Amino acid sequence: MKRFTQTFIAVCLFLFSMGISADPLKIGMVTTLSTKAGYLGEDIRDGFMLALEQGGGKLGGVDVELMVDDDGRKPGKGKQIADRYIKRDKVKIMTGIVFSNVAMAVVPKVVRSDVIYVSPNAGPSALAGKGCHENYFNVAWQNDNLHEAAGQYVKDKGFKKVYLLAPNYPAGKDALTGFKRFYQGNIAGEVYTKLGQSDYAAEIASLRAAKPDAVFFFLPGGMGINFLKQYAQAGLNQSIPVFGPAFSFDERLLKAVGDAAVGVVNGSQWTHDLDNTANRNFVDNFRKTYGRTPTLYASQGYDAAHLIGSALRAVNGDLNDMSAFREALRKADFESVRGDFKFGKNQHPVQDIYVREVVKMADGSTTNKTLKKVLANHSDAYASDCKM
Repeated sequence: MKRFTQTFIAVCLFLFSMGISADPLKIGMVTTLSTKAGYLGEDIRDGFMLALEQGGGKLGGVDVELMVDDDGRKPGKGKQIADRYIKRDKVKIMTGIVFSNVAMAVVPKVVRSDVIYVSPNAGPSALAGKGCHENYFNVAWQNDNLHEAAGQYVKDKGFKKVYLLAPNYPAGKDALTGFKRFYQGNIAGEVYTKLGQSDYAAEIASLRAAKPDAVFFFLPGGMGINFLKQYAQAGLNQSIPVFGPAFSFDERLLKAVGDAAVGVVNGSQWTHDLDNTANRNFVDNFRKTYGRTPTLYASQGYDAAHLIGSALRAVNGDLNDMSAFREALRKADFESVRGDFKFGKNQHPVQDIYVREVVKMADGSTTNKTLKKVLANHSDAYASDCKM
């Protein structure tokens, strides 16, 4: 017994000296699981959990406890959850936020608290430029990026007069800024709606009166479902083509919208049909596990988990040296479902961005099909303002 006790104490001292705890590493996920946009957070969570389950409850060989809570799309609630994770649970890694207004309320304080935040979605411009921080990493994109690809495509197709529509919050403003950066044509109207709005009758009437030759809109989650249905009911989808980002045409949204979205071209950094080994395995396993085709939100949650895992492996799970962990994150030494992936100087992705088209399948369902690469090795417009 004495020998056993001495051995046990020696092992514990060794683990302590290595900065490794016998308890799982806690990661805090603040995400949106309620409201009509709740499925966005569900997919981020499910993608992250798939990576964790494939690792046998480990990321990078380190046991992980993922704590998940719902911000209800409310910045104040997001701040409360983050404070609890930091003060009570002593987390050193956080992730999960869907909406940019929640990110702007939560992330700056989190990173100032010497906690790493890995964004699987929201990428507001304010955090990509002058507000960048060594503890903030975005594995998805900077908000403008997918809209920039759509703007380039619409310009290349020769549309001369485009009507713009987005919600009045940081990501909505970034969306239209990104589109206009690459479109550079005539703007028939630029309208910002209420976040969470469900009735677009007034906006559709204004749009019809403006007589554009195309519409670009960004309305994620339930907002996009309602707009597309109402746009089709007004008969405008037969005469004025619609363009947008992938956020408004994800696989779960398409299931709710149906034929009203067929033919719409949208910008994305990922699609389920991208032909690389990591993506094929991800899509197959996600379908087997959850019984549905993953959205880009799920792919981003999955990549976020693998990014964190790659850095944990590099430091042997030791977070006592946060500078070493940050450096391991910057290397992005993991197989992304997007293929080539690296970080720019502001720790946002440098990546390819495509356009894809909503098509109807033989069984009557709708899905996205990749059309072409529009922007290669694309960085965001705010990186030069980041002083890291």
